[in-house]
Amino acid sequence: MIPIHLDPAQTRIGLVGRGTLTLRRLGWFQGLGAKPLIFSDRPEPELAAAAGPELIGRLPNLDDLAGLQVMWVADLEPAEAERLGASARAAKVLLNTEDVLPLCDFHTPAIVRRGRLVLSAGTGGGSPAAASYVRERLTAAFPEAWAEMLETLTAERLVQKQAGASMAEMRQAAFAKLVAAFGPPDLKEPV
Repeated sequence: MIPIHLDPAQTRIGLVGRGTLTLRRLGWFQGLGAKPLIFSDRPEPELAAAAGPELIGRLPNLDDLAGLQVMWVADLEPAEAERLGASARAAKVLLNTEDVLPLCDFHTPAIVRRGRLVLSAGTGGGSPAAASYVRERLTAAFPEAWAEMLETLTAERLVQKQAGASMAEMRQAAFAKLVAAFGPPDLKEPV
């Protein structure tokens, strides 16, 4: 697996489905500040309500797929998901079909978000329960104070960069501030 973090402001995202799993994924996107194109030909009432006027009342067609870069699919019948997946892949759209490994070009990790800090745990679809367990451990290990710390570090880095500081100097200053706030990591040497 190659972990990456996508910027929703720079990525054209599609969400396709009808029911509970699609609704859960929509909530996940909304919590991350993403606004995917939402396609559903037969949305359950809760999904229709959550999507509101953003809901596109059909499954995506080839023109829709040509405008996407990445797409999540859930709650479709297996044959429908396979057809849509084949079309998406032909259009060069990265595909994740909820809990159908052969129809996944990528896997959605369990995440913990602390402002700009996003920590993720994934198992390549092998055990979502294990990823959830790791998420709970990360939640305990990284308190909410990290959100404010990241804002502070971001502002300080900008000032240091404008003053001509090297990457090593900026890293050392940030690391010192993190150790002062949260204690040393369990590493023998900083990475």
